[in-house]
Amino acid sequence: MKKLVLSLAFALFAGVVFSQTVNDYMEVQRAALKTEKKAIVAEAMQLTEEESTIFWPLYNEFNEKKYIINTKVYNLIKKYANEFETLTNEQAVELWNESMKIENENSKLNAAYFKKFLKVMDGKKVVRYFQTENKIADIVNYQITMEVPLVE
Repeated sequence: MKKLVLSLAFALFAGVVFSQTVNDYMEVQRAALKTEKKAIVAEAMQLTEEESTIFWPLYNEFNEKKYIINTKVYNLIKKYANEFETLTNEQAVELWNESMKIENENSKLNAAYFKKFLKVMDGKKVVRYFQTENKIADIVNYQITMEVPLVE
């Protein structure tokens, strides 16, 4: 799994800089993540055939909803990039408040799907899956943090 996580990180972020167009950055990130993420999850989970028939449809449903939340994050980053040079105090606070709403929405989604996964799988497998999701999200968030400048 370590090798796959490293390849994901390189695929996602090789040569990407905040000064590139934000749309290009987001599309590269999304395409690479979608392609690599499922392989990382599959390796981490080591599901039986029976578990796979239950897990993957729920995984797909969950990730479709994650995609919607991630779109909100990406749109917020684009808004920040567009306003960066002329950002007012009010705009900065508005951006922060919106980021907190999105974070809360993401937490609620994780909690709801944690319960859904627990209904069809044992606790250890569910925790392993969410640990994997969190590790992938941490990689993505770290890179975003490194590329997006602080408010001036």
